[in-house]
Parts: sequence; C-alpha cells; structure tokens
Amino acid sequence: SNYQTPDSKKEEFRKYLEKSGVIDALTKVLVGLYEEPERPPNAVDYIKRYMGAPTGVDVEALRIENEELKKEVTELRATQEEMSQRLKEAEEADS
Repeated sequence: SNYQTPDSKKEEFRKYLEKSGVIDALTKVLVGLYEEPERPPNAVDYIKRYMGAPTGVDVEALRIENEELKKEVTELRATQEEMSQRLKEAEEADS
C-alpha cells in the first residue's frame, strides 16, 4: 500500500525541487548562460560562478591545511595554558 510508481516518485521529486527553489535557480542560471553574448569556454565553471561556488579550489589541500591549523591551535592553547600557570606560580612565589 506504500508502493510508489516511478512516475509518482518523479512527480514528488519535481515538487520538492520546485518548492525548495532549485528549479528557479537553475532556470535563472541557464537563462543567464543563454543570454551571454559569447559562450564561456567552460559552461560548468560559469554555472558555478553564477551560483556563487568557488572555482579552481583544491578542496583536499584546504582540508589538509585546516587539519594542520587545528593541530597548531591546540598546541598553542596548551602552550598558553602552561605559560599562564608558570606566571601564576611565579607571582605566588614573589608574594
């Protein structure tokens, strides 16, 4: 009784795309591409730029850099905590 035909699944998906604004966004980008006086050499990059996505970005390199920076932040926080503790002990020794 819960069985959906392929056509009803397609219709449900189409309604989802329409309701979420995907169809409008894609229509706008395709109209923009159509109206370009000269066709861009790379239509996919044009669409990405139009939709606001970065192009020419090495995601894996950014992920690795992010991991390295997280590790550095953790190490710096530990060093800062250690230095704060040393300062507190030095101040207590002077009192």
